[in-house]
Amino acid sequence: MTNNRTIKITLIKSTIGTKKIHRETIKGLGLSKINSYSILNDTPSIRGMINKVFYLVKCD
Repeated sequence: MTNNRTIKITLIKSTIGTKKIHRETIKGLGLSKINSYSILNDTPSIRGMINKVFYLVKCD
């Protein structure tokens, strides 16, 4: 039983002026510029990263 669910994450706000750990989390999610997106597996660790930077990203 594998989890084949994915989640699309889009960067909607700039990381300028945010904490360094939040900028590193955005980079870890594979995002770089505004409106860039990344499609990742829906795992608890990815969910935790999204929750940390919820104010910068949009999930579809």
